[in-house]
Amino acid sequence: MDVRQATPFLAGLALAAAALAGRYGVQAWQAFKARPPKPRIRKFYEGGFQPTMTKREAALILGIRKERFTKLPPSGEENLGTWIMLKENATAEKVKEAHRRVMVANHPDAGGSHYLASKINEAKDVMLGKTRVNESPF
Repeated sequence: MDVRQATPFLAGLALAAAALAGRYGVQAWQAFKARPPKPRIRKFYEGGFQPTMTKREAALILGIRKERFTKLPPSGEENLGTWIMLKENATAEKVKEAHRRVMVANHPDAGGSHYLASKINEAKDVMLGKTRVNESPF
């Protein structure tokens, strides 16, 4: 085979390979778009309730993180106690907002469970430091 004969043959072979790859790509894209969407469900805590509620369990129920006050205050602030109080108040507001959000979804008047409502209230009390020892009626 001469070089002049091989060049058109190789160009045709490359063009056929590109056409097949493009066809396969279009088919794969259409199959990808046609598949049913996967639901984006958050992974929830699957365990039961502990006999005595811990801060970890309360944070899981309310969907918040326990905050630790390990950072130093900004350089302009001299009073560490004031800065920690501001940080704790911000955390208390987050706990109250999370409690309101979870309670709206699980309130007994709206078809929710009395048991879950008592656990949500207990979680709020634990996170705010107002622990009630076994006051739940359940």
